[in-house]
Amino acid sequence: MFMWGKKLNTRAKLVVLIVSAACFAAIWRFASCLSFEALEEPEMDKWTETWSKIKSCSCATCISDFNVFFMKRYNRTVNPFLTPLEDITKEEFKWWKTLQRENGDLKQFMEAKKRVFTTFPSKPYITGPRLDRCRTCAVVGNSGNLKGSKYGSQIDAHDIVIRMNKAMTTGYEEDVGTKTTHRVMYPESAIDLDNNTHLVLFPFKILDLQWITEAFTTGFRGQSYAPIIPKIKANKNLVMIVNPVFMKYVHTSWLFSVGRYPSTGFMTLVLAMHICDELKIFGFGADKNGNWNHYWEELKIKNLKTGVHSGRHEYDLIQKLAKLNKVTFLRGW
Repeated sequence: MFMWGKKLNTRAKLVVLIVSAACFAAIWRFASCLSFEALEEPEMDKWTETWSKIKSCSCATCISDFNVFFMKRYNRTVNPFLTPLEDITKEEFKWWKTLQRENGDLKQFMEAKKRVFTTFPSKPYITGPRLDRCRTCAVVGNSGNLKGSKYGSQIDAHDIVIRMNKAMTTGYEEDVGTKTTHRVMYPESAIDLDNNTHLVLFPFKILDLQWITEAFTTGFRGQSYAPIIPKIKANKNLVMIVNPVFMKYVHTSWLFSVGRYPSTGFMTLVLAMHICDELKIFGFGADKNGNWNHYWEELKIKNLKTGVHSGRHEYDLIQKLAKLNKVTFLRGW
């Protein structure tokens, strides 16, 4: 058996890596075929103890390392991003079109999707876990609990830093950092980006697909429930469009359909678990007084809630993931 502590030539190390990766992939395929729904807690703990010793990356803790609770929800076969060849069933479209009362049909969706890929890359570049890499990610929410947290330097130290919507950094650098590699948005929350930041679009309706295409070309002239910028500055080669099938997967597999649909923040968290090896979460949940507010805004209305999203359920699930060492959750207070 090879031991990494001994001297190995480059070829031998490469062989070990390839064999290890192949074994890990085979184990994941086997585990994915098993059903864990009926397992009680003691049985779950036994499975986890046995399989969790198999590493999937070089981080101290890897998201994709085996855990029964996690395996009951996590499905690596679901493609997070839309591609030209990505299929969506009538059932999946029916779920998606209820998010914001879409009036178009599946044919119109497919036509809008086809136009998208005349402008943007057909397949975002993402890779799975590797034994020779630890890809660290920070998902930065917008909660008021970031005020005074002084998390800025921690956030900026990650390989990937994902922010959402119009989250500000200027004036809040000490608490939220300055680095942004990926910016999640939808048309009503869109802002201009620098040339090195990925625009990650969460489409909630067909209009959103029309907007992303026209905002980079002719200029968007449509209307929505809120103002939309007609043109956007961003690198079109770094645009990534989240798959509606993935959005449904988050709702059904992770939240068990609690709430009308998942919050953008929670969907971003699950997205990060599909592209990262190690994940830290900042700025999620209510502030220390129980208010759901943004760190850059002055709180004028007390006892704000989370609308159609099940904020409490999502928060509890994040805490469970943290307890299982799947993520590190820094709540700010």
